Amino acid sequence: MNVSFNGYGENIATFETAADVTVGAPVMISDNGKVSAATSAFCGVCKGLRNGYAAVQLDGYVRLPYTGTVTVGYTKLVINSGKIKTDTTNGRQILVVDVDTADGTAGIIL
Repeated sequence: MNVSFNGYGENIATFETAADVTVGAPVMISDNGKVSAATSAFCGVCKGLRNGYAAVQLDGYVRLPYTGTVTVGYTKLVINSGKIKTDTTNGRQILVVDVDTADGTAGIIL
């Protein structure tokens, strides 16, 4: 790809975190001000962990692995076993800007 979306509109907030959260993985709100590893709908991606707190990117561009078929444009996505997946019933509307079928990742704007 000849362009980069890295850094676009990044917005990061700090949350308390559950033990199952890992850097680079999608997260979901699990309690008041707390995130855990996403199992379906997700709010963002963990960018850093320290002392029980997670820095979570809530906006901007991220690349995530995908499963099934993901296409560019607005689509409803969920997390399935740590990967984004199209789900028109339960998914969150997200803009997919690029799909790399060779490495199985998609670039999305949260």
